[in-house]
Amino acid sequence: MERMAESIMNVATTLPEGVPLAAKGLLHFGSRAAVDQTLSRLAARGELIRAGRGIYMRPVQTRFGPRSPSAEQAIEALAVQRGETIVPSGAAAANALGLTTQVPVKSVYLTSGRSRVLNLGRQAVELRHAPRWQLTLGNKTSGQVVRALAWLGPDEAPKALQILRSKLTETAKTELMSAAPQFPTWLARLVGEMVHG
Repeated sequence: MERMAESIMNVATTLPEGVPLAAKGLLHFGSRAAVDQTLSRLAARGELIRAGRGIYMRPVQTRFGPRSPSAEQAIEALAVQRGETIVPSGAAAANALGLTTQVPVKSVYLTSGRSRVLNLGRQAVELRHAPRWQLTLGNKTSGQVVRALAWLGPDEAPKALQILRSKLTETAKTELMSAAPQFPTWLARLVGEMVHG
């Protein structure tokens, strides 16, 4: 078991900050049960952080001691590893676009995968399954607009459009119009009014 733990830690030390270790990616070291048990022991010793079911990360060593990897880096790496689209929530998008001064207290991301919570040290990051139309434009500015307007809802979104109309580039407006057929009717109408109205 110690040889397997040493081999797993050798792999972990070669990974950049925030890149998760998945138990499935370590099966060349032994059976799934043995890999899971070794990862669990490494987490109990503090050499790895258990972020979720079958997902572990190496703590980042700083001059003040170990800390968890940043949520953004962990989410980005997880998206690549799992083949999911993962983007900040509508509340975070609305804040980034200057549509609200409210700063989300919890880290919430929308995902094409299943809903779950990742624990990065003391920080819990919630991943919520979202409809495909909210994820279509990804991390582009136009994607942020879609998620922010969806979060604001049909009653508040028209006010936000007045702010966004002058901020958005022609490219972002074109992307929004191209994706509009996927949106709910109320949102497709608002996007049309913003671009053509």
